[in-house]
Amino acid sequence: MKGLAPKGGDKLLIGLLVVIGLGIWLFTGFYRVEADEQGVVTQFGKFTRLETPGLHYHLPFPIESVQTPKVTRVNKIEIGVGSNSRVQNGRGRNDDAVQVNRNASMLTGDSKIVELEFAVFWQIANAGDYLFNIRDPETTVRAAAESVMRELVGQNTIDYVLKDGRIQISANTRQGLQVLLDEYESGVTVTNIQLLRADPPEQVIAAFRDVQRAAADKDKLKKEGEAIQRKIVPEARGEAAKIEQEAEAYKQRVTADAAGDANRFNNVYQSYQVAKDVTRSRMYLETMEEVLRNANKVIMNNGDGKGGNGVIPYLPLPEISKRRVTGQPEKIQ
Repeated sequence: MKGLAPKGGDKLLIGLLVVIGLGIWLFTGFYRVEADEQGVVTQFGKFTRLETPGLHYHLPFPIESVQTPKVTRVNKIEIGVGSNSRVQNGRGRNDDAVQVNRNASMLTGDSKIVELEFAVFWQIANAGDYLFNIRDPETTVRAAAESVMRELVGQNTIDYVLKDGRIQISANTRQGLQVLLDEYESGVTVTNIQLLRADPPEQVIAAFRDVQRAAADKDKLKKEGEAIQRKIVPEARGEAAKIEQEAEAYKQRVTADAAGDANRFNNVYQSYQVAKDVTRSRMYLETMEEVLRNANKVIMNNGDGKGGNGVIPYLPLPEISKRRVTGQPEKIQ
C-alpha cells in the first residue's frame, strides 16, 4: 500500500497541474463587449446585470455566463409580404421552395377589405429584457404589429387607408406598437413603420382603380378651373378698376372745363358791364380771328380812296406766315 502512494514529486506535479487548470478556468471569465453590443451576465441561468462596451470579467462557466446581442443593428420584419418557404413532406425531406402568400387582409371601418403590406424596423433597447422577458422576440413583434395595424385600419374608411391616411396610420401604428411592447417589457424600440402596399382585393382592384382615376380627373379639372378663376378674376378686377379710374378722370376733366368756361363767361360779362363798346369790339375781333384763322387772307388798300395811282397795295398774310416758319425775310408788296 505504501508503494501505491504518490511520491513527493508526483504530488507537486499534480498540484501544479491543478493550479494551471484553475488559472485557465479563471482566465476564461474575461470577455469583451463590442461597441454595438450589450453584455448580459447570468448566474446559474438567472439574469444579474448588464455590461457596457469594453473588457469585463465574470465568474467562469458554469457559475456565470454572458451573451452579447447586437443592440445598434436595425432589424426588419415584413408583414403581409409574400415569401418563399420550405415545405417538408411526410418522408422527411424538403421539397422545392413554394410561394407562400401572406397578404394581411384587414377589415376597414366601413366594412371593406384591404390588403396591407408593411415593414417594422426595430432595435434592442434593453438586452436583458429582450433575452429573458419574451420567448420569441421576432414573433412577438410581428404579432403585436399586426394587431395594432388591424385595430387602426378597423377605425378608418378604406379611402383614408388607401390614400390620405397612409402616413398617419404608419405613425400611429409605431406609437401603439411601442406602447404594447413596453407593457410586455420586451426591451425593444420600434424605430419606424413603413407601409409598403395598400390595395383592395384583387377581385375588385380594377374597378377600384377606375374609381381612383375618375376621382383624380375630377380633382384635376377642379384645379384647372380654380387656376382659370384665379387668373380671370384679378384681370377683370383690374379692368374694372381701370375703367373706374378713366371715368373718374373724364369726370374731373369735364367738370374742370365746365368750371373754366363758366368763369370765363363771368369775366367777360363783368368786363361788358364796365365797358360795353370795348368789350363788344374785342369779342367781335376774337370771333373773326377764330373764324378766319385757317383762311387765305389778302388785305387790299387803294390809297386815299380817291383814285390813287391805279396800283392797289395788298398785304399777303399767308405768305408772311410761311416766311415766318421758314425764316425768310418778310416783304410787303
